[in-house]
Amino acid sequence: MRVLVVEDDVRAAETVRRMLVSDGWSVVIARDGAEGLWQATEHDFDVIVLDIMLPKLNGYQVIKGLRGKHVWTPVLMLSAKDGEYDQAEALDYGADDYLVKPFSVVVLKARLRALLRRGVRERPAVLSAGSLTLNPSDHGVRRDDAPIKLTPREYSVLEFLMRNKGRVVTKTEIMQAIWDENYDGDVNIVEVYIRYLRKRIDIPFGANSIQTIRGAGYCLAED
Repeated sequence: MRVLVVEDDVRAAETVRRMLVSDGWSVVIARDGAEGLWQATEHDFDVIVLDIMLPKLNGYQVIKGLRGKHVWTPVLMLSAKDGEYDQAEALDYGADDYLVKPFSVVVLKARLRALLRRGVRERPAVLSAGSLTLNPSDHGVRRDDAPIKLTPREYSVLEFLMRNKGRVVTKTEIMQAIWDENYDGDVNIVEVYIRYLRKRIDIPFGANSIQTIRGAGYCLAED
């Protein structure tokens, strides 16, 4: 089995390399995100171990780059952070598993074996609503093949609407799905982001995909 370890901590990388080699793995080490992205796109690996905090490109940028290039090699991300939102962000960007430092090499090997048993996952389906498309693999949004640039929050709201296409969703549902549970601001912040989205995905194209259902919420419809 070939594994790519993208880790700038020399000691940690060598420990992982030594332990995996002892089990018969073939290991390639990349010391920064740019090198890791190049290795993963130019060579075939069975699994990738990817740290988040890296020079040149961080782990999030690497995984986004991989999925954007349609590289579906299973990725186990490493982080010194134990927050649930950090884990959720890693998985949202396309990671397959997440392990917090410091970790047991025994657990690491078990996680990698589990990823190998799953195999390479299928490419995620592109979401669509008429001429509007959203690609979860690279966070790309397009209307009639024209790229649309969104902020991370705008993208998250749009993805939620597209995954619930044709269904009326309330402001509270959107808030609970997108905003931090500790956010105690006005639920009407959702209206602000709906307005931002309309300016990005509808108005310039003469479309009206985000519909307001008075007294109920919002619905994303076909054009």
